[in-house]
Parts: sequence; C-alpha cells; structure tokens
Amino acid sequence: MAGISEDFQGRPGSERLVLGVDTCGLMGSVALGRICGLTVEIVGEAELEGRSYSATLVAAVGNLLAQAGLGMQDLGAIVAVNGPGSFTGVRVGLSAVKGLAEPARIPVVAVSRLEVLAWKAGVGPAALDAHRNEVFLRVPGPDGEATELLAGLAELRRTPPPYQIAVSDETAAVLLASAWPEATLLRIPTPTAADAMQLAAPGVLAEKFVDLARLDGHYLRRSDAEIFAAAAKVRGA
Repeated sequence: MAGISEDFQGRPGSERLVLGVDTCGLMGSVALGRICGLTVEIVGEAELEGRSYSATLVAAVGNLLAQAGLGMQDLGAIVAVNGPGSFTGVRVGLSAVKGLAEPARIPVVAVSRLEVLAWKAGVGPAALDAHRNEVFLRVPGPDGEATELLAGLAELRRTPPPYQIAVSDETAAVLLASAWPEATLLRIPTPTAADAMQLAAPGVLAEKFVDLARLDGHYLRRSDAEIFAAAAKVRGA
C-alpha cells in the first residue's frame, strides 16, 4: 500500500474503488485502486503505448477490471489526468473517460500532470517537456498559489528560479539547466495513473468531482491546427 498526501482528511471506514487514466505523455497508463481510509491500495495497473491510446485504452481498462473480478458498476470514481501533454493523447483519454463515466454515472476527479509530478517529488515546482524547446511549467504564482504555463528559454530567464524543481525527462532538464543553472533539478520517474490516483484520493473521498459536461483538457498550448490556422489568417490579412 502507498500513503497519500499528508493533507488528506480521510473518513474512517470510507472506501472507494477508483480507476486512474493518464494518456498525456509518450507512454500512458491505467490503474485500478482501492481507497481505504488513509491509504490507497493499487489493485492493478497497465502501461499504454502513446500512439495506440484510441485502440488500447478501453480494452486495458476492461482487462484490469476482469483480472480483479470487477465491472464498471463497481467503480466509485475515475481519476483523469487532463494534461498538460500531447494534445491528441489528452483528448483521446478524456473522451474515453467521459464514455466510461456517463452511462454508469461514475463521478470524475481531474488532476494536472504537473501537479502529480510535483506531488511525487514532494516539492511545489515541476516541469515537463513540451517539445519545440519549451516546457510545461508549474511554479508559485504572485499570490503563493501554483500557476501552470508554457515557457521557452526567454520566459524561463525572466522567471525567478525556484530552489528545487521536479523534472522527469532529459529534454526538459537540459532546458531548465540552461535557464536556471542555480536550481536543483529533482529527477523523478515519469508520473503514472497510479500516482495520480494517490494524489487525488482526498478529492475523491471529499467528492470534489467535476461536471462531465465541462471536463476539458488542460493543454496550456493550442493544437497545431489552431496554430496553423491563426498563422494563415495573419498571412492573409
């Protein structure tokens, strides 16, 4: 069993079977877990190939449930990692979550992949590779609350460096080291659906669920189609 976040105020005897889904990165994952009081027991988990999410995600969920002798009707909640990450991966994952949740009326908690990475490292700041020499960045905002943004080298150099920052891929680490040589990079394994489930456990038991009609990707960047359309509009103006 794995402990969950320290601020969790679990209700004694509370228990929910939870499905976790993360399709934001080059590799994704699904996990099945049971929230029991102050702990999360991982019942099963499976890794997913990033380019095959649309073909493998629902089947992987079905396999996890079958191996545990359970069905969708046994789920008490779904934890969906809604980005940032691959636009297509996030979209496919959330579409699947909605398709699974709506018929059975399963409540959903959405969490940021950056928040999962930061929680896993035990720090506030975190960064993920966003390609194009940019990172998805989580840092304290002016009010002390975390803020998440897309940042390239210029934006990073204008941002006060944190003392420590969690990072899980080499590309992001190289960019951060260039912009913030004085910051300590905490290299953490890539966050998974099981990690997201542990982070989200307090929200699940507190029933902090999202409205499925409003559940959307936390992209931080527009899709390529939107970017190219905007560029074409500017050229034609």
